[in-house]
Amino acid sequence: MQDTMEKLGDIQNLMQRVGKEDPSWMNSFQSFLKATKKDGALSSKMKEIIGLAVSVKAQCERCIPWHVKNALDLGATKAEIIEAAQVAVVLGGGPSLMYMKNVYDALDTLSK
Repeated sequence: MQDTMEKLGDIQNLMQRVGKEDPSWMNSFQSFLKATKKDGALSSKMKEIIGLAVSVKAQCERCIPWHVKNALDLGATKAEIIEAAQVAVVLGGGPSLMYMKNVYDALDTLSK
């Protein structure tokens, strides 16, 4: 779906703009992300799945396709992604349920 691709493009554009405006801050942020996402007690895949669940709970429309893409790239299955989003809905209630549409849209667009 175009909406998913637009959201992913928006994130890339934002990161580039912030990087141009304040390269030092963006470099620090990227280092923080890299350190947080590397394999540890939790795999990188599991961390992306958690990021997706948090994004659904937080109702972050642009974050959801980003984490779906990253989770898929790291080998997550559609079932794992949907189940994680369902856990977020249990905690977030009806408002979070509405963001399952973003999860399904991203899966429809990005799944291989």
